[in-house]
Amino acid sequence: MNAAAPLLVIGYGNPGRQDDGLGPAFADALARLGLPGVQVDSDYQLNVEDAAAAAACERVLFVDADSAGPAPFSLQRLAPAPDGASFSTHSVRPEAVLALAKGLFGAEPEPWLLGIRGYQFNEFGEGLSAQAARNLAAALDWARDALPRRALAPIRASAADPAATSEEGDA
Repeated sequence: MNAAAPLLVIGYGNPGRQDDGLGPAFADALARLGLPGVQVDSDYQLNVEDAAAAAACERVLFVDADSAGPAPFSLQRLAPAPDGASFSTHSVRPEAVLALAKGLFGAEPEPWLLGIRGYQFNEFGEGLSAQAARNLAAALDWARDALPRRALAPIRASAADPAATSEEGDA
């Protein structure tokens, strides 16, 4: 556990593929907020080096575009991949980053995945669709409130929907 950086947020995706850039857009906007105790990073994709950064934190929030999840976003708890986590130089899944953090550093940060609903992924071009931009704004509103309080709990439905549910209380 590292008191200097209790929460690491890693936004990933390709801003040159429209809504696939939701993760980096979230990370950039969150970094500008300067929330205390929140370290922010972003990249096109996760890398094996992210395991070292994750190992130094209490919690890790991976943020990615979601092409099929609920709008505006969902939040789920992750688990490290079982033995045999696979990765390549082209992509590393969050579960593999967690497995590496555990295997190489003996660290088990509490892992979360924030999936922000996107709609346009099949064309090259920068900029988010209008609906993805609204979903990003909703995710940032949630983060502005929840992250300083470390109030992470699974969200399965629309956060803007009064029927949105949490499975757990504040962590």
